[in-house]
Amino acid sequence: MNVSLDPAVCSVRPGTLPLLISMPHVGTYIPPDILATMTEVARHVDDCDWHLERLYAFAARRGAWVLAPSHARYVVDLNRPPDNANLYPGQDTTGLLPVDTFDKAPLYHPGGEPTQAEAARRVARYWQPYHDALERTLAQLKARHGAVLLWEAHSIRSHVPRFFEGRLPDFNFGTANGASAAPGMAQALADCVTRKGGYTAIANGRFKGGYITRQYGRPEQGIHAVQLELSQITYMQETRPYAYDETLAGRVEGVLDALLDEALARI
Repeated sequence: MNVSLDPAVCSVRPGTLPLLISMPHVGTYIPPDILATMTEVARHVDDCDWHLERLYAFAARRGAWVLAPSHARYVVDLNRPPDNANLYPGQDTTGLLPVDTFDKAPLYHPGGEPTQAEAARRVARYWQPYHDALERTLAQLKARHGAVLLWEAHSIRSHVPRFFEGRLPDFNFGTANGASAAPGMAQALADCVTRKGGYTAIANGRFKGGYITRQYGRPEQGIHAVQLELSQITYMQETRPYAYDETLAGRVEGVLDALLDEALARI
């Protein structure tokens, strides 16, 4: 089963299970021509979903397919609609081409913000190949297995006042309020975390699933999409240099393993 795509933009690691783990925010590369228009803060790629490929390595060993980009979300956000519509009307969010960080630090020098033409270029060059690979892989897995689980893997700092008050729950499951996966999937996953103990969890709270979850989750067609926004405090250092914590991550991996079993049993 071959998936053809530009390896400079994203890559698919093949597996054997009816499970595709999509990691749209793990990229850190910013091309020099884009970086030249950006502020120094952009070089830190602070809003990256750090270390998820490492954290989910156990799933790849189990047979999960893994889709990951090379470029940073500051280049283009792969989990936003191409028309840049706000997924959470009335709430503050970052856009298709973010112009500031989660802490509202400017990403571009004054006057250097991307034009509409530049936005269209980045969508064609970086956004579209990822989504082509995502759609194609899901179709292949559905044809082979009859049903497929799309696991949208994300992480975020436990405190981001711009988006939510206080500390974020450790495990935040989103299924577009139940529309993107089998009935009760998100709550069943949150309950699984609670049974394991030691972590907090919520279903369809602040994070209900981004564009990918909403666009590709079609449970009536056998494609079940779940987004997990994992609080980074559970497995890593949340400030620079964003170090991976082997001890914390080891505990989280066990919970993630059980969650994937729970979700796969429900598709």
